[in-house]
Amino acid sequence: MQALLVKIGGSLREAGAILDELCAYPGPLVLVHGGGPRIGAWLERLGFESRFHQGLRVTPPEQMEVVEMVLTALGKELAEGLSRRGRAAVALSGRDALLLQAQVLDPALGRVGEVRAVNVDLLAQMLRAGLTPLVAPIGLDDAGPLNINADTAAGAIAGALGLPALFLTDVVGVLRDPQDPTSRLALLRREEAEALIGAGVIHGGMVPKVGAALHALARGAPWATIARGEPGVLRGVLEGHLGTRLVG
Repeated sequence: MQALLVKIGGSLREAGAILDELCAYPGPLVLVHGGGPRIGAWLERLGFESRFHQGLRVTPPEQMEVVEMVLTALGKELAEGLSRRGRAAVALSGRDALLLQAQVLDPALGRVGEVRAVNVDLLAQMLRAGLTPLVAPIGLDDAGPLNINADTAAGAIAGALGLPALFLTDVVGVLRDPQDPTSRLALLRREEAEALIGAGVIHGGMVPKVGAALHALARGAPWATIARGEPGVLRGVLEGHLGTRLVG
């Protein structure tokens, strides 16, 4: 069974429903997780305001420590859940062996970054050892950690490794009619996806996911699929009857 990169959500409740599915997959996996809901809850608890710009969390330096704390702890909990189910997982971030070297995306967003380079040797060694890397989307530049959108980080890692990418979400895929769940588009080519974004058919939270999928393709991934996290999703995606597969 081929190796696969899977981006999972950052809610333990939602992720817990997919851990059994991931552990049943017979091939190697590289996992990337988010953490938005828990980050928001901790920032509010500590008296910080959450602000977003074009779907990205504005991250002033004084909030970056909280973001890293939350994502690191969440990764450890998810890795434990996978390991207890029989898939030995190791939680990582961009700090580990300079895994995700990054740069500031826009100074106006604070410590928000984009991936500049991926330490593929580290991930490849872990896969050869039978371990499942579980990556928190924290990058690193000369000034310290950077907050990276989890979909964007997943796309960059999939491209660097040349792995197909699966972005799990709460919808069945890209819909031709957002109000009609039966209008799933099974296959999209890059130019078709870009046209649908331009026409507003792909909009809202689906735009960054499609953008990350296209980014993965541009960097070397053979294909990328957006699909709903549900029982049988990994096999269904590989067999081509679940989700929306994007190709170059």
